[in-house]
Amino acid sequence: SKRDARGRIAIRTLILTPTRELAAQVEESVRTYGKHLPLTSMVMFGGVGMQPQIDRLRKGVDILVATPGRLLDHHGQRTLDLSHVEIFVLDEADRMLDMGFIHDIKKVLAYLPAKKQSLLFSATFSDEIRDLAATLLKNPQSVQVTPRNTTVQRITQTIHPVGRGKKKAMLAHIINEHNWSQVLVFTRTKFGANKVADFLDAQGIKAMALHGNKSQSARTQALADFKSGELRALVATDIAARGIDIDELPHVVNYEIPNVCEDYVHRIGRTGRAGKSGEAVNLVSLDEEGF
Repeated sequence: SKRDARGRIAIRTLILTPTRELAAQVEESVRTYGKHLPLTSMVMFGGVGMQPQIDRLRKGVDILVATPGRLLDHHGQRTLDLSHVEIFVLDEADRMLDMGFIHDIKKVLAYLPAKKQSLLFSATFSDEIRDLAATLLKNPQSVQVTPRNTTVQRITQTIHPVGRGKKKAMLAHIINEHNWSQVLVFTRTKFGANKVADFLDAQGIKAMALHGNKSQSARTQALADFKSGELRALVATDIAARGIDIDELPHVVNYEIPNVCEDYVHRIGRTGRAGKSGEAVNLVSLDEEGF
């Protein structure tokens, strides 16, 4: 570990993520992979008290995983020192831009040493991301895992043309007919997510909605129940679903078709991970045929 002027362990790695779920998950992975290393890590995000985070920072930490807003809050209150950072990671850069974090990221960058290693991860590589990479990185090496906007070969994709008013019944029928025990359903809106989850619940299919209006603890709980099999269906919006990483998620349903192809790739990419096969079902009404 590196020490700061006061002799405390200094933050050497800063990982920025767009959402709290993702931050928590990344830090959990840091602990898993770093189990036998003498490194300390912590996660910080908004929506919870500052004081426990301040106390943890005082003890010193090697690897910090944070969401931009809360990181800047701490920096503003001088409760953390970023002057020793050697590695800076920007995770889910595309989502960061979508969520309007670009100014926050630039502020954070201003507080970091000029000499550091920077890594940028993005599922999609738009022109905006290229611009961001150009300002953020020096002569970067580019690593592409898959060609642009391709979906995984192991995912079976099916389409059910269905009237808008019959989608809920169709969804319940498919889940029951195939006896699906774990299905992630995507809707366009938070309101839609609530309605679909309530309908499934009423049909005896244990379901929960996951979206930005829910408290952090409710979101964490829903995710845990879904992973454990307590919940059969999780109904989510695109933003809420970022950071849902379930090793063996067999089924994804697009209750509504996204109008951006990247979002479609992302949604169905939640299944068929790590060599497993998966199934993506699309419920398409007439007014969505264009998408």
